[in-house]
Amino acid sequence: MLARQELGSEATTWVWNGSAFVVPSAMSKSAINTMTQSLAVEWGRYNMRFNAIAPGLFPTKGMSARLGPGGRGGNSNNEINPMGRHGEMHELANLAVFLMGPGAEYVTGQTIAIDGAGYQATGGTFWGTLQGLGDTEWDSLRAMIKGTNAADKAERVTE
Repeated sequence: MLARQELGSEATTWVWNGSAFVVPSAMSKSAINTMTQSLAVEWGRYNMRFNAIAPGLFPTKGMSARLGPGGRGGNSNNEINPMGRHGEMHELANLAVFLMGPGAEYVTGQTIAIDGAGYQATGGTFWGTLQGLGDTEWDSLRAMIKGTNAADKAERVTE
C-alpha cells in the first residue's frame, strides 16, 4: 500500500471568473486549478491528493510594492473586504497544514479560497481600483513596477 501523499499549489480566485488587468496571472492560475482537479482524479487510486489554495489579500513586500500607487496594493483596501481586514500569514499556513494533515484525508481536487469572503463581495478583482486610471497613471504604475523589479534584481545579484 502506498503512503498517503499530498501535493498542493497556489491559485487565485481569478480561476473562477477571470479579471481585467490580470490576464497572464488568471490564465496560469486557471491552468493550476485544472491540473489540481485532473491529477486528483488520475492519481487518487495511488492515495495521492492534490489541492490548491486561492489566497485573497495577504500583503507581502513584493505585492505591495508592485500593485498600487504609493506601494500599497490595489486590493489592499480593507474597507472592501467583508471582514474589514487582510489575511494574516498564520491563517494561510494553518489552511495548508490542515490540507496536509490527518483531518483532510478525503479532500482532493479542490481549490480553496481564503479571502475573508472578498471573492463573493468583489469577485476578487482589481476592476474597481484600476478601471478609472488614465494613461498617465498607467505610465506611473509601469515605471514604479519596473523600478521595484530592478531593485529586487539588483539585491539578488552577487559579484
